[in-house]
Amino acid sequence: MDQIHAAAAPGISPRALDIATRVEKFVREVVAPYEKDPRATSHGPTDELIHELRAKARAAGVLTPHIYPDGGHMTHLETALTLRHSGLSPLGPIACNTMAPDEGNMFLLGAVGSKDLKERFLKPLVSGEARSTFFMTEPAEDNGAGSDPSMMLTTCHLDGNHWVVNGRKSFATGAQGAKIGIVMAKSSDGACMFLVNLPDPAITIERVPDTIDSSMPGGHCVVKIENLRIPADQMLGNSGEGFKYAQVRLSPARLTHCMRWLGSCIRANEIAVDYAIKRQAFGKALIDHEGVGFQLADNMIDLKQCELIIDWCARILDTGALGTVESSMAKVAVSEALFRVADRCVQIMGGTGVTTDTIVQQVFREVRAFRIYDGPTEVHKWSLAKKIKRLGRPY
Repeated sequence: MDQIHAAAAPGISPRALDIATRVEKFVREVVAPYEKDPRATSHGPTDELIHELRAKARAAGVLTPHIYPDGGHMTHLETALTLRHSGLSPLGPIACNTMAPDEGNMFLLGAVGSKDLKERFLKPLVSGEARSTFFMTEPAEDNGAGSDPSMMLTTCHLDGNHWVVNGRKSFATGAQGAKIGIVMAKSSDGACMFLVNLPDPAITIERVPDTIDSSMPGGHCVVKIENLRIPADQMLGNSGEGFKYAQVRLSPARLTHCMRWLGSCIRANEIAVDYAIKRQAFGKALIDHEGVGFQLADNMIDLKQCELIIDWCARILDTGALGTVESSMAKVAVSEALFRVADRCVQIMGGTGVTTDTIVQQVFREVRAFRIYDGPTEVHKWSLAKKIKRLGRPY
């Protein structure tokens, strides 16, 4: 049992621990060799590569490992260990089917979807046969919803037994090639959430911007939704309850981002440590120079603190609480700490650190984006400050 397993074993069932162990072995031995595959493009891995990796994960028994064959779900604490291991390679979450937005969409559908919606939309996601996207954020040039979802401009109205949706969405991760979508729009009652089959001629991909990150398939698309007709039975809940269901997805999705990127930074740090031990400069190994050794010590501290706050927040979610405050705290702490870790890894490795010879530079890019995705650090701190003001005391 390695140090990660030993530290995480309390509160984790033997079944979950065994799965996490197999996920780690699979990602390190099978997935990592694919990291230089040309099918891992700047807009994420191609569907061909995804299907190849998922076939191997299925054969190894580690596809969608956090959801059991009987439909049961690991606890959030158990998921933390499993997803951390899947993140040891940027391709790991894709191979194991634990990547955003699919993982968050699966959690939402599993929590609130009807039996029929689970059969039609959740089942193909769990099997790894389909990818999904989440249409919520809107283009900045339209002054639409971003960190403030109340600014939503996309509208929907009931027409017979269908809802008709019109608007534009941006940062629809994975929209290109997705087979399932979750659409948020605003009715006269408030926010609504719908499930849709993709592609649909009413949804047009306007462009796929080039972004700093490259691990998520399908890119981060800007789309136009024009007279999209959705059967009324594909609404989650009732009209006006969209934000309620978004909250169900919100905290776990923030935290699973933290889990995956912690795994990536653990791996980047391993690479940096190996480099610092082997590379010689000024008559001794780099690690023996305090300027390098102290950075690696700081990485050790930051990585452990990330692990602890993730597990703390996971335990809160396992009580059934929404964990909104706790997940904001974790998201800020982890994203900022992991950026420091990734930055140090690049710095320690010098010129090699900015090349594609290792995944270190990619991890740095991904974690920089993570400081914005699922809520920028500043928005989470603003939300926490409002909470402190209401309480009249710190959390």
